[in-house]
Amino acid sequence: MVSADLAGAAGRWLASAPGSAVPTWNLVSDIRQMLMFPFMVHALRAGTIVAVTAGALGWFMVLRRQSFAGHTLAIVSFPGAAGAILLGVSVSIGYFAVTIAAALVIAAAPRSIGGRARSSESAIIGTVQAFALACGALFVSLFGGFLNGVTDLLFGSFLGISSGQVLVLLAAAVVTLALLALIARPLFFATVDPDVAAARGVPVRLLSAVFLVLLGCATAEVSQITGALLVFALLVMPAATAQRLTARPALSFTLTIAIALATAWLGLGVAFFSAYPVGFYITTFGFAGFVLASAWREGGRLVRRRARRRTPSAVVAAP
Repeated sequence: MVSADLAGAAGRWLASAPGSAVPTWNLVSDIRQMLMFPFMVHALRAGTIVAVTAGALGWFMVLRRQSFAGHTLAIVSFPGAAGAILLGVSVSIGYFAVTIAAALVIAAAPRSIGGRARSSESAIIGTVQAFALACGALFVSLFGGFLNGVTDLLFGSFLGISSGQVLVLLAAAVVTLALLALIARPLFFATVDPDVAAARGVPVRLLSAVFLVLLGCATAEVSQITGALLVFALLVMPAATAQRLTARPALSFTLTIAIALATAWLGLGVAFFSAYPVGFYITTFGFAGFVLASAWREGGRLVRRRARRRTPSAVVAAP
């Protein structure tokens, strides 16, 4: 999975300290220390691409209340990657092929005329998720000596990201974001008021299917950084944080991408100086941002309530 030059660079990095590099109080020096290693440059580039894609798709996913579907697509990325390694093909092929196939299966679930999900959709999503986990366990059992790689697939790793993978992620991100830009306005309309959108001729069912496929592509990208189990760190947390800070769609969308970028960069930077998986740090920073945004929102509500109680009621004089 890891090329020879990346393995050599990673080995020199791991040999520089017991388990990790040594941080200093000089931020500029620490950044230069990270950028000395090619695998870290590739990781930062891939993290940037993944953060932008996950932020854009995740904002619509949270708004459409399809987090369960996104979680299932994240789960199926694990057997996709494990199966690709078992077959001896690129891990990226396994990620994208299986998540897109699962997105098409979920999109085929019965939905109402307005585009709202029926109870059968949740059952189909849960069934796909359970079957995917079973397949992942089978592929791990069939591939002897695969035990060390399971942690990377589940919780993420930045040591094996090559320049070729960065190009694949970039190409997938460009196509995904371009298609999202084409359907963004009708998709937003169908998300906010699906009944009215369907009555006005908007292809709600088709938009939902296309969005799920794009979400599958985004999930396949994010899984290569955060791992299959921690995809929500970049898909859900930045979007949920931004939507708690503001209700304005444009500002919320912009904040989502900014928060996703900050989370990815901070997670990769801290993971460079630590021996623990990068997915843990990305998830921790994302969770911290969500907690702070929630506290800010609740604090603002309490301040407004107290201000209303202290303000005397206005007396309207009769003309």
